[in-house]
Amino acid sequence: MGRCSSAAASRTRADGGPPAAGGMSRGPDSRYPGGLSVLGPLDPYRRILALPRVRSLVLVTSLARIPAAASSVVLTLHVVLSLGGGFAAAGVLAAVLTIGGALGAPLMGRITDRHGLRRTLVLTGAGQGVFWLLAVFLPYPALLPLAFLGGLLTLPLFSVSRQSLAALVPEDRRRTAYSLDSMAVEVSFALGPAAGVVMATTVSTRAALLTIGASMLAAGTLLYLLNPPIRSEAEQAEGAAAPPRREWVTDRLMVVLLATSGATVVLAGTDVSVVATLRQAGELSWTGVVIASWCAWSLIGGFVHGSLRRALPALVLSELLCLLTIPVGLAGHWWMLALALIPAGAMCAPTLASTAELVSRLVPASARGEAMGFHTSALTAGIALGAPLAGTVVDHLGPGMGFAAAGATGAALGGLGLLAVRTGARVRRLRAAGQRAAP
Repeated sequence: MGRCSSAAASRTRADGGPPAAGGMSRGPDSRYPGGLSVLGPLDPYRRILALPRVRSLVLVTSLARIPAAASSVVLTLHVVLSLGGGFAAAGVLAAVLTIGGALGAPLMGRITDRHGLRRTLVLTGAGQGVFWLLAVFLPYPALLPLAFLGGLLTLPLFSVSRQSLAALVPEDRRRTAYSLDSMAVEVSFALGPAAGVVMATTVSTRAALLTIGASMLAAGTLLYLLNPPIRSEAEQAEGAAAPPRREWVTDRLMVVLLATSGATVVLAGTDVSVVATLRQAGELSWTGVVIASWCAWSLIGGFVHGSLRRALPALVLSELLCLLTIPVGLAGHWWMLALALIPAGAMCAPTLASTAELVSRLVPASARGEAMGFHTSALTAGIALGAPLAGTVVDHLGPGMGFAAAGATGAALGGLGLLAVRTGARVRRLRAAGQRAAP
């Protein structure tokens, strides 16, 4: 989208006019000597946020993800502190909620594709309200089936955000838009669990559950009123119905989803391994600092990724994230760990942004909601696999091997996906050649 003529004229005056004292322009577009803009790296993001309805979408979904990010840790504390259960029971409850969410994400996406966003928001908003309200009063055995239903009817914040960004942002700017979204996710997941722990431990776990429920209802209501588009005007004009899954669930899409799961295997495994490493070193109190630094490296990586005209492909970023995680376990102290996480950390947000962007390009607009639901399921599946995998390896082989196991498993998932696609393509070519040779 071109800049308006008045902005262009003001830039011309700023560049051609006399410099301010000290030889540098003092206007809003401040430049270093030689013409390099101080705020130049922010320009792609400012242009994205200037697009109609994007700013409100990013703000609402970012705020709504904070209570969503707190849900798992608050449920864990509720089982342990208020219901008298153990961490194993809390883990089972979290797993049931995760399974429900993984199954529900593509289902809610399909409903969105066929019936519109508002119907999905009414369904999931009501489901979240019922789940979090009843969770306050129910004993543990009754919580398990309710958690599955609560997961199944999770408010589709991730899918809606990315589906709507694909509709609101031109295709050549989606990298920046999805990078912004991934950075917002990082901030939400840095704030949400911490806020949940504070409320659950200083007030009560029931108060924390009710707060999450009220927040999710408010988020659903705001999104309902905002009603962001799920297709661009051009896509709506086409009016095409969603094609059968076999037409858009391609080998390439499956590779992207496997790589996405591999990336979140690494993220979940790193979480567990960081805590185990610091506990072994007697530096557990530094966990917050190390996790915060890891998030900071991801934010920086996401910012750079979204600012680039050309970036590394999604599958390359995913493999780099996995492989660069393997040697992190060589660090033995908190400050070494924080520094060792820089290379892999810088790949986190770019990987998640690029896989979401690629999914949006690989599927037709009429099936984008379901496809984004599959992407969310892939993220969830990787997290569900990565944490217990790293925990088991840490228990038997030590904290350092937790990083290696998570990184190797994530890289293997991406590699197996690529191998399967190439093998399938070769088999199809051989079949085609055989059919042509047959009389």
